Amino acid sequence: MKKFISVLVASVALQLGGCATTTNSSASGVTRSQFLVMPASQVNQMSAQAYTETLSVAKKKSTLNVDKAMYNRVNTISQRLIAQVGVFRPDAKKWAWEVNVEKNDQLNAYCMPGGKIMVLSGLVEKINATDDELAAVIGHEIAHALREHGRERMSQAYFYQLGLQALATFVGNGAGAGIAMKGASLGSQSFFFLPNGREQERESDRIGLELAARAGYNPDAAVTLWQKMGAQSKNSPPEFLSTHPASESRITDLKALAPKVRPLYLAAKRK
Repeated sequence: MKKFISVLVASVALQLGGCATTTNSSASGVTRSQFLVMPASQVNQMSAQAYTETLSVAKKKSTLNVDKAMYNRVNTISQRLIAQVGVFRPDAKKWAWEVNVEKNDQLNAYCMPGGKIMVLSGLVEKINATDDELAAVIGHEIAHALREHGRERMSQAYFYQLGLQALATFVGNGAGAGIAMKGASLGSQSFFFLPNGREQERESDRIGLELAARAGYNPDAAVTLWQKMGAQSKNSPPEFLSTHPASESRITDLKALAPKVRPLYLAAKRK
């Protein structure tokens, strides 16, 4: 029992001590306090290593930046977005940003912790993405990095594992422990990890929209982007079982936010 209490106290202390927000308040209205106990330096190091391995594999397959026109287009858009990251967090301007394009049919892009951007060619080609639409999706992925969502998820996983250890200690090593562990795992999947993942997606939608507007890209393009993406994802799981908001919900949120960031877009266009 004493061991259970000590682990539980340590878990609570970690949770209380690790709460902070990673980005400045802005027009997008993202101010949620985040649980961040994993060291940022460790997460960024892991990210850089994984990104380097991805580039190495792509080079061996001759799929890295093979379409120079597409790469130049993606890089130009990305650099305009990167130029605005200081609004949300000044330290991000000093990150070792990288931009690459891989020839791959998947509709996907990502920005790993520390500013490692990858766009798959399928995202550009399958939906015939405009520059404004590409800015919306790349801005969304950059927002994940600015908010350190990867680090947040790793911190949550660590805290969750600590809690399971405490539960196993309390219940014991018999059949009851196995049932409790399984139940805790299922419960956390439904009520802990997935809802938080959806909130992270909404935050990235909001910050990404503002980021794109500040870079001079039309915020209305985020709506057409997700309409196109929704048309490509007819077999997606329902929203309550997915870490990504359903396209309809996402579009509603983006339409509501667009008027708030449109003045930033118009100001950028006048420069």
